[in-house]
Amino acid sequence: MNHFQYRNGQLCVEERPLAEIAAEVGTPFYCYSTATLARHYDVFAQALADAGLAATVCFAVKSNASLAVVKTLAERGCGADVVSEGELRLALRAGVPPGKIVFSGVGKTERELSFALVSGIRQINVESLPELETLNALALRLGKTAPVALRVNPDVDAHTHAKISTGGAEHKFGISWAAAPALCRHAHDLPGIDFRGVAVHIGSQLTELAPFAAAFGKVRGLVLSLRDDGVPVGHIDLGGGLGIPYAPGEEPPSPAAYAEIARDAVGDLGCELVFEPGRMLVGNAGLLVARVIYVKETGTKTFVIVDAAMNDLIRPSMYSAHHEVIPVAEPAPGALPVAVDVVGPICETGDTFGRDMQLPPLATGDLIAFGTAGAYGAVMSSTYNGRPLAPEVLVKGDKSCVTRRRLSYDEMAAGEILPNWL
Repeated sequence: MNHFQYRNGQLCVEERPLAEIAAEVGTPFYCYSTATLARHYDVFAQALADAGLAATVCFAVKSNASLAVVKTLAERGCGADVVSEGELRLALRAGVPPGKIVFSGVGKTERELSFALVSGIRQINVESLPELETLNALALRLGKTAPVALRVNPDVDAHTHAKISTGGAEHKFGISWAAAPALCRHAHDLPGIDFRGVAVHIGSQLTELAPFAAAFGKVRGLVLSLRDDGVPVGHIDLGGGLGIPYAPGEEPPSPAAYAEIARDAVGDLGCELVFEPGRMLVGNAGLLVARVIYVKETGTKTFVIVDAAMNDLIRPSMYSAHHEVIPVAEPAPGALPVAVDVVGPICETGDTFGRDMQLPPLATGDLIAFGTAGAYGAVMSSTYNGRPLAPEVLVKGDKSCVTRRRLSYDEMAAGEILPNWL
């Protein structure tokens, strides 16, 4: 469920008409719904509680790094899963307690690890022997003990897009399954390491429960084996990855069904659990709003050219992802759809949001919204083709706030420096 509905013929986010925001902010812009963010977090957290799981929910900041979004979730009790020093600093700035922050990622630098240690975060998910040895040396040098879980790679096919699958033996993530037991024992013996347990994350946008069950089952076996060897395991990080609907009729597994899979696998082990949802919390809480520049007829195709582009929302170009296109003005009853390609103005054929989409007739100046754009939308945007980043707007009831403004061209150029020979 989300809080984007037509009211009096206009698409609204909660109680604010999107057309009003567009008139104030300009297009394109991202818009997020506070009520949707709150509801999705509450549903996920309640599903874990109903399953009897003692768990901390840590929002995967990589999916949406808006300070306002992270703070909205933090105020409901959500922690943060971060993958860089920048994300860690953002989470702290948003008011996430250090004890609810997990640091993931395959390539953490010494600077990043040091900052995590002095910040006193909950856990660092280590992904290799070199990282473990580096962290141990840093901790001893700083007079700290590093709280660590080892991220293991269970070699499970997530049945998702190849570019967002992370739990296979051929992927860069985690410690190979064969090497995991010995490395966990080694971590337990290191003086600068507080070995807390294991972590796993097999990918994003999973729409089946079987891969989760397979991965969680392997983690259970590893925990029991480590305990038999005298290595205490008190923490399990089960990652994220639960998929969401991107088109009408799609029905990925519910948080309740997902929680039952986790409970069945590890619920009796007495471990503190961490879950790292990202897309599930924010995906359907956001839209990208754009304006039609031209409708171009070629004889074989009709192109709706809008002022948003692949630099604003790269998922269709990168992943061939589908985003529903929603007219901001409610179509007239009986309006017959026409087949159009919705494209942006960037000089690449890949700057295409959808081909042969069945949409009501659109004209220059009309507003459209790309649905389910709250995850991996604004956070992956760029200034390609010299285009300013789209503003971000957070709405709560009838109030809205521009939480990231659109920079001027002069501001975009301010960081450029010419060498003295030019």
